[in-house]
Amino acid sequence: MTLAAKTSGEPFFEEAVIEADGTLVATGAAKKEGIDLSYDGQWGYHPLLISLANTQEPLFVLNRSGNRPSHEGAAAFFDRAVALCKRAGFQRITLRGDTDFSQTRFLDGWNPQGVRFVFGFDVRQNLVQRAEALEGTAWRTLERPPEHEVHTQPRARRADVKQAIIERREFRQLTTEVEDVADFEYQPSLCATSYRVVVLRKVIGVTKGQQLLQPEVRYFFFITNDLRASAGAVVLEANRRCNQENLIQQLKNGVTALRTPVDTLVSNWAYMVMASLAWTLKAWTALLLPEKGRWAAKWASEKSQLLTMEFKRFLNAFIRVPAQVVRTGRSVLYRLLSWNPWQHVFFRAADVLEHPLRC
Repeated sequence: MTLAAKTSGEPFFEEAVIEADGTLVATGAAKKEGIDLSYDGQWGYHPLLISLANTQEPLFVLNRSGNRPSHEGAAAFFDRAVALCKRAGFQRITLRGDTDFSQTRFLDGWNPQGVRFVFGFDVRQNLVQRAEALEGTAWRTLERPPEHEVHTQPRARRADVKQAIIERREFRQLTTEVEDVADFEYQPSLCATSYRVVVLRKVIGVTKGQQLLQPEVRYFFFITNDLRASAGAVVLEANRRCNQENLIQQLKNGVTALRTPVDTLVSNWAYMVMASLAWTLKAWTALLLPEKGRWAAKWASEKSQLLTMEFKRFLNAFIRVPAQVVRTGRSVLYRLLSWNPWQHVFFRAADVLEHPLRC
């Protein structure tokens, strides 16, 4: 991580958001040591990824057999990631994960350290009963922000071809009509402390063709030690973890880190770690860019775009740049032989690497 190159007083270090997830890496090879049958019937591995959501930067990758549960080993790597981010100077730390990573027997260890967590929680009958017993005044409508902000004029919508087919063939369709949130105190059986459980109640409209059927009510639960944020804010915070799926997709198909080119569990693990460093290089490049001077706002926007840029685009803009090296009597001259829209960012990054103290 390049975090040590920054100062702890910067806004970047106000909060570190650490996420965990497992992903299946299937292989048709029968002689790779460590492969096993996964829950969906595929043979392969089930690596664990611990990442920093701020920069989409992989912190730890652990390769496991395909039959291992998603959360196995996650708590220990969460602890290592927390220690790493504390050493880097982050003031607050948040852990996020889906229902597999709530791991209630570890919550009492994170809470006294001041580590905030927001985990999905399994839908259990006793929790559903608690939610149904809440008074009507305990519920608040969840207001989700718009998916896209229109900066110019909204365009006319085209005909919904898919919806027309669904209605004509009388397919069963589910549509979210209302989302309400509430919370209550709950002490898991493996915890000595009670925590806050936020419940999301969805009223789902059911249609078959153009016929309206009986609506369904579904509950989703989240456990957290955050007592200040509103229930709606906790739900939106938990939903933002879905962005880690984009990182996993890039590691699989962009960097091709989550592949199995060698023959053992450990050697494939080593390959995953080494190949993922290429994605980390992209994050480091973005973090090194200065945001000072007259064009600070524009440069901050470019840094954000670089952090979220797909790896193949990064390769073409920053790595696969044809150049000519000319050695003169007293200097070495580098001439770029092509142009792309990111060339000015390339030069700023090169200047930082050559003169880090000046920038």
